Amino acid sequence: MKLQLLSDLHLETEAFDPEPARGAELLILAGDVDSRWDGLARFRDWPVPVVFVPGNHEYDGRDIDEARAGLHAWAAELGFTMLDDAACVRSDAAGRRVRLLGSTRWSDFDLFGEKERERAMRAAGYFQRVMNASRHGRPFDAAAVREEGLRCREWLAQALTLGESGEDWDATVVITHFAPSLRSADPRYGRQPGTASFCNDDEALLGGARLWLHGHLHCQHDYRVAQADGRSTRVVCNARGHARKGEPAGFQPSSLIEVFDQAQ
Repeated sequence: MKLQLLSDLHLETEAFDPEPARGAELLILAGDVDSRWDGLARFRDWPVPVVFVPGNHEYDGRDIDEARAGLHAWAAELGFTMLDDAACVRSDAAGRRVRLLGSTRWSDFDLFGEKERERAMRAAGYFQRVMNASRHGRPFDAAAVREEGLRCREWLAQALTLGESGEDWDATVVITHFAPSLRSADPRYGRQPGTASFCNDDEALLGGARLWLHGHLHCQHDYRVAQADGRSTRVVCNARGHARKGEPAGFQPSSLIEVFDQAQ
């Protein structure tokens, strides 16, 4: 199965006209498409099915639970499959079935271990103030993000216990907005407490997937993490970011990602 991956388009401020990638069988939107949601309509009537996993900025200035319900309704109207701690199975042109697991996978701030969690959560205060979201009338602060992140991780862990291959699928692809590894850290910032607001330590989960796609970092990544059984999990981020910062320099909007890569 050939996938087109886009994320962090930030169409609320950025000028970008998405186009279908030739040969793609599925479009993956890995979050932060448009904080106003209007830009999602650009993908209506896309020539291949669209799978959407919300990013943190899709919740900007909103109640988290109300926004989640609104996004589900908007995605359904646009004809998307929204994966919000949910799974679906799609077949490729060769009849191979691919299970897709999607979750925003909010930060749990344990990227650098429990001892560094408090520092990471203090650093996260800035990002949560910018996001300005709420839940039940209270700020969606770092503690609330961690609670949501742990819930997402538990869901992913349970889903991945079924393994890469099952009775009804030939491969598993995970899509998250937040990154699953420190290896995806933005090289401009590296190992600092704020990085735990962008990456989680989910490397122990990688073995359950053939491919893990993410966004959130305004840079691009394509690397493999070796597994004990000799296989490897490919991790890809194709985020656009902000033009004023030069972040789209490595962005490849028409590139294809092959699920059944022979290198695995």
